[in-house]
Amino acid sequence: MSTKNVLVKLIVGAGQAAPAPPVGPALGSKGVKAIDFCKEFNARTAHFQPGTPIPVLLTVKPDRSFTFEMKSPPTSWLIMKAANVSKGSDKPTHNMVGKISLKHVYEIAKIKKTDERHKNVDLQSICGAIISTADAVGVEVVP
Repeated sequence: MSTKNVLVKLIVGAGQAAPAPPVGPALGSKGVKAIDFCKEFNARTAHFQPGTPIPVLLTVKPDRSFTFEMKSPPTSWLIMKAANVSKGSDKPTHNMVGKISLKHVYEIAKIKKTDERHKNVDLQSICGAIISTADAVGVEVVP
């Protein structure tokens, strides 16, 4: 193992981390015991709805210990969940697959604001980005 920290990016369903692929091989190749990560991840995501995709940034240290940071679920997933659709549009600007209100956009923005990288960004800017993402997946935003 190198003398530097190794960064591993994963997207794992809340409460569904298991040493099976894709988690096991990704961590095993870095010398981390996947079962230790799975136990800690599942404990920290117990308050989420099971299956919610959670992006994880895992740092593996040279002594094979690890720390990980969980981020909020992907914006597109939150939008599709709010619109109650399972899949985005094949032609986003032409075929809209669902609708969400500005209240949904605001609630999603509050969730995204909890991410470390959005701490210094105002809610209005986050809402604008969410509206753009909604348009990109084919979900219409209505007042």
